[in-house]
Amino acid sequence: MNTRIVILAAGLGSRMGADVPKALVPVGGKPILQHLIDSIQRSGVDEKPVVVIGHERDQLCEAFGNECAYVVQEKQMGTGHAVLVTEEEVADSDAVIVLYGDHPFVSQQTLRSLHEKHHGEGNAITMMTVNLPHFNGWHKIFSHWGRILRDDTGVITGIREHKDAADAEREIKEVNPSLFCFDGQWLWENIHNIKDENVQKEYYLTDLIAMAFEQGQPIATMTVAPEEAIGINTPEELEIAEDILLSRGE
Repeated sequence: MNTRIVILAAGLGSRMGADVPKALVPVGGKPILQHLIDSIQRSGVDEKPVVVIGHERDQLCEAFGNECAYVVQEKQMGTGHAVLVTEEEVADSDAVIVLYGDHPFVSQQTLRSLHEKHHGEGNAITMMTVNLPHFNGWHKIFSHWGRILRDDTGVITGIREHKDAADAEREIKEVNPSLFCFDGQWLWENIHNIKDENVQKEYYLTDLIAMAFEQGQPIATMTVAPEEAIGINTPEELEIAEDILLSRGE
């Protein structure tokens, strides 16, 4: 099966206070995005992932060269729009895995498992989730992540972004690490229907989950450990990531 991987890396990373794009901020001695690219290459799922780049495109292209293909998102209009701009590049694929360039620790095995589960079950969407014991200590960095919504039978019905969530929804401890695998045909038939009806007035990729549920499409989830799913957006999160590497002896 032909699967392509799309990495969203157009963010400026202004909260990091760095003078390089967020994807180039070093963790454990190499850029955040390099960790992810290494895992992708070892997984064998996609030899040349597509990286969505923005204003700092020259630096990213120079850093990763022919390891990746590149698509430019000229205007930052949300994650749904970021994936949409890759349509021409990956439209012929059977499945599309979407990752984020600020998640350095996604393992090759997780990527293979996601890929195999998706194709083996014939899902419209296969996604990872993180189950947290609480939002205390270093786990507080997950408190601003989107919450996984399920019905009384445990079926996933959608994802509520933290900024749009009600107080009760913010108590949910199953969160979205933004690791998705979409059926290619279903993705391109539906991504154009995403609306920007939210606080941020952006096109959320996560709205596709509720869309698939409403259509009765099969949605499957897998669990990934918090340590593997960590994203790096702030100096505090960078410090936590460095501590994780030290605990692994890396």
